[in-house]
Amino acid sequence: MTDKNQAPSISEDLVATVRDRYGKIAESGSSCCGPAATSCCGPSPSGISTGLGYKPVDLELLPEGADLGLGCGAPLEHLELQPGETVVDLGSGAGIDALIAARAVGPEGRVIGIDMTPEMLDKARANAAAAGADHVEFREGRLETLPVDDATVNAITSNCVINLVPDKSKVFAEIHRILTPGGRLVVSDVMLDGELPEIITKDVMAYVGCVSGAVQRENYLRMLTEAGLGEIEVVKDVDFLATVADSLPEEISSALEELGLSNEDLRGVVRSVTYRARKV
Repeated sequence: MTDKNQAPSISEDLVATVRDRYGKIAESGSSCCGPAATSCCGPSPSGISTGLGYKPVDLELLPEGADLGLGCGAPLEHLELQPGETVVDLGSGAGIDALIAARAVGPEGRVIGIDMTPEMLDKARANAAAAGADHVEFREGRLETLPVDDATVNAITSNCVINLVPDKSKVFAEIHRILTPGGRLVVSDVMLDGELPEIITKDVMAYVGCVSGAVQRENYLRMLTEAGLGEIEVVKDVDFLATVADSLPEEISSALEELGLSNEDLRGVVRSVTYRARKV
């Protein structure tokens, strides 16, 4: 049991910062772009999403405000959802992937979005109601302790969220727990192929912006395997910072300038990776 008088851990401070940041994004109804923008930004929400691989027809059918342009990939394209399946969206935000998945599984299927930010949950539920998606529900919860029963889920997706969780191994253990035998996942996330300058890894806004929360690729994939997830296949791998070169947050740009570095010095290190895996 945690002592109520004990100071919050650094990881819990980061979780609180992430929750606060994305709560403000939900309330503003805008993407993460702006004066305090994060590195997940781009020219516009729809421009970001189409650039990441979302089909324009899918975006056009979404209620206004469902697409906040917060992803780093388009994982649903590779999940191959079937009518009648149950799918969980980890870090569901305003509901973009949950609502697209709902059309794929049909009314006989079920979609569960999970997010820890109350403001995002309110927005997602309003978007589901506007879309008439009665077979979609959104639950408040942390990815390390998913509010889902054991072995009840056919497929899982997540878009640029697991990297924000301090203890990723717990997330992968939870994914394994709720998947049915042979159940699958397709995730877009940020990984590292090299080292970031320490000043960047310690920058909180860089963490919220999907950069400094990332871990080395080999460590990330090792945690997947240790959780009992196999048949891992990378289906897309791009330079993440190259895609946001014109919209780096001021915090990161300033930190690089202090080191005498530029965005070019980080090219190739931060990767946006979409991968699939299966419960084995």
